Amino acid sequence: MLSLSDDVRRAALGGAIALLGALLAVWLHIPLPWLLGSLILTAATRIAGVRSRCPVAFNKAGRWVIGVSLGLYFTPQVASSLAQHWPLIALGMAYAMLLAVLGCWIYRRWAGLDLRTAWFAAAIGSASEMANLAQRNGARVDQVATVHSVRVMLVVVTVPFAFHWFSQAGTPSLLAEVRQVQWPGLLTLALGALGAALAFERLRLPNGWMLGPLVFVMTVTLLGWHFSALPAWVSWLGQLFIGWSLGDKYRPDFFRSAPRLLSVVAVLTLGMMALSALLGWVLAALTQLPVATLILGLTPGGIAEMTITAKVLGLGVPLVTAMQVMRMLCVVLLTGPLYRLFLQARIRED
Repeated sequence: MLSLSDDVRRAALGGAIALLGALLAVWLHIPLPWLLGSLILTAATRIAGVRSRCPVAFNKAGRWVIGVSLGLYFTPQVASSLAQHWPLIALGMAYAMLLAVLGCWIYRRWAGLDLRTAWFAAAIGSASEMANLAQRNGARVDQVATVHSVRVMLVVVTVPFAFHWFSQAGTPSLLAEVRQVQWPGLLTLALGALGAALAFERLRLPNGWMLGPLVFVMTVTLLGWHFSALPAWVSWLGQLFIGWSLGDKYRPDFFRSAPRLLSVVAVLTLGMMALSALLGWVLAALTQLPVATLILGLTPGGIAEMTITAKVLGLGVPLVTAMQVMRMLCVVLLTGPLYRLFLQARIRED
């Protein structure tokens, strides 16, 4: 069992590595440097055997920051625009479920996973939520967590570089009228967002530390209450915390644990990204919306990572956020019930 001093030292080491990675990425002009720099260096050092760690509180803090920053984009003008695009949001939800069915078949056929493990590994949801569902339904939690970690890592590392070329093609952001930091208003906003995060967590709602602040700030912004903008350094800190926590999931035996499964996940993830790009191009031609925004809204990554990419590169943040949030809710709410329905149907057939 770790002593408190050892625990603190490992956390301090992890924070220093994440910060160094972010600063190196800024120096090298890498896209999303505060996210990718901290993620890549943390993952590399963890795989190399460095005994650092990222306390859960930093992941929560990072998601809280992202939720607040995204909520500020939902002005009344944006809400009106999103209401016109609800078919795209519904299509994105259906597309995510189809990817899950395809992935389940591939993981069973080529990775040798059992049915329940393959289903929860293939669902395009967050790693934590899918691991919890897998545990409740008797699936292999370690394999499910591995699949989602590799998927998110590949998407997060690949997509920003690809979308960097679209940085000049992003749609203008309709931010709230208050663009300056106003400290009394920022304190009010922060406390309200914190209360919403705690309420979502107490109610056991998915991704509460991001969705709680997002819902609160989005609501007050839609009502026309513009308390304050978010300081740039706070956004950078949130991205650093997210990257640090993602990189911390990797272990020294990562590449040796299941090479066949890792290979299948990598090929499938790249295939899903290519399919999402193709579908995004087709929808852009039909709707006249920016192709980068649609591709990013359909890409099977995590909400925080995809919306950070949209925010930093100016790629239609509200639409990307709406598509990713609704996709995540659809997957979290339907993955368990669909598996149980399928299981019951197989039992009746037998």
